[in-house]
Amino acid sequence: MLVAPGFIFLGLGSLFEMIDHTQTNWIYTNHSSLYNWLFYCFLSLGLTSLSISVVKSKFSAGFNIFLSFCSILSYILFDKTVALLFQVLISFILIMNWQRRFKDWLFLLYPIFGIFFTTFLGTNLSISGNQIWHIFIGPSGTISVITFYLVLTRSEKR
Repeated sequence: MLVAPGFIFLGLGSLFEMIDHTQTNWIYTNHSSLYNWLFYCFLSLGLTSLSISVVKSKFSAGFNIFLSFCSILSYILFDKTVALLFQVLISFILIMNWQRRFKDWLFLLYPIFGIFFTTFLGTNLSISGNQIWHIFIGPSGTISVITFYLVLTRSEKR
């Protein structure tokens, strides 16, 4: 099962996001950099690993890995907006796979915090430039990752 690597990849992604923020004095700037690319890479790999950890089909796993590499390469070839589109698709497949496997209502917290709130907060930050929105993005993402852990621990108790 690829759950542990998924959490490790997400942790590495967070580390590179923090390193990137030290380059901008923790003020959000919409830019591309090596550390920002590494953040998106490890986020993609983490979500993909979590997604394929619960599937049995080699085709499904291969398709997820293909999407992950498309996300990673598109950041370099195009920009992070294209990479984000692939990550939305990866997240959608992840939600379907985990809900199919665990059938746990608690997993609904992942799309609420990991997709909708972070997108809403990030959009407000980008449009307004008001740094207050940046403060809430990290905790929102953290809640979404904790959701995976909670779903796993609840499934072990069943």
